[in-house]
Amino acid sequence: MKLIHCADIHLGSALTSRFGKDKAAIRKGELRSAFSAMVDYARQENIGVILLCGDVFDSDRPSKKDKEFFYQVVKNNPDIDFLYLRGNHDQRSAYDMELPNLKTFDDRWSCYRYGDTAIWGLELDSTNEATLYSAFQAEQESKNIVMLHGQLADSPGQGRICPSRLREKYIDYLALGHIHSYSIGSLDSRGIWCYPGCLEGRGYDETGEKGFAVIDTDHLSAPQFVKRSRRVIRYLEIDLTGCADEYQALRHIQQELPAACEDLLRLELVGETAWDASDLPGELAPVLDGRYFHYSVKNRTVRAFDLDSYTQEISLAGEFVRRVQALEGVSEEERREIIQLGLRALDGREVE
Repeated sequence: MKLIHCADIHLGSALTSRFGKDKAAIRKGELRSAFSAMVDYARQENIGVILLCGDVFDSDRPSKKDKEFFYQVVKNNPDIDFLYLRGNHDQRSAYDMELPNLKTFDDRWSCYRYGDTAIWGLELDSTNEATLYSAFQAEQESKNIVMLHGQLADSPGQGRICPSRLREKYIDYLALGHIHSYSIGSLDSRGIWCYPGCLEGRGYDETGEKGFAVIDTDHLSAPQFVKRSRRVIRYLEIDLTGCADEYQALRHIQQELPAACEDLLRLELVGETAWDASDLPGELAPVLDGRYFHYSVKNRTVRAFDLDSYTQEISLAGEFVRRVQALEGVSEEERREIIQLGLRALDGREVE
């Protein structure tokens, strides 16, 4: 028996703060398309169960359009069971509809059985975080899949899942949601845990291929990651150290850029320059506009500086450098980093 394990679809994400109104509208539509395409894949591969491990919606009060879309997909695929475990975004006041193939969970352990496979689930909240581990009781003879939404962590807390407290509980596959990149690891000698990631990257921190996991109950320790994202958010770091001036830097950047495509580009400029590189993002706009679906440029270059010259300056920058130089209990490396960040801030540049 094969199943799909997915999570963090985030239907209804606003996205306007990242992409602007027009591009955000396109990406919102692509989030919906990604979900329906995954269901099409399930139908083509004769997969009868889809595990939705939280955050199907981006809000506890999703829009009518997104709600109707989700339930239309479920309703029009009656041969597929959708096991829907809500996450920290789509909590219990979210829209709900009774459909025979939509199976949900609450704050107590529930189990759905398919032959010798038992699929368990529980929605984390403040009332069960202390008792969920002791309350879980699986049978050793079953193939046990457990659905949870939260962050794997060694210490307990709201929204956290302690893998050490789920060991030796006959779990074969811990199906997780909340982390937006695919990752997998060992739970104990019997089972594994897996985050399938999201179906589409929504922001520039969600780089790389996105998709879902396909699991076979005969080989639960070997899920297959299926890459199905409409667009990929690519990350590129370009070091400008050694570029003598802005002209050389622009030429170097253009040589390193990936070919024009419909993906998104997250470009970070790094390195140390002997000249003012603050205008580079603006200078790159004519090069990048229209080359990709969307792009983001972060200028993290630092200005090469001569400490001796700054300490002699009668200026705010000079006073700042003198005070940092006088700090006690700070290493030379830390002092230099503080000075670089401070001079960057004084220059009106972004500091993180």
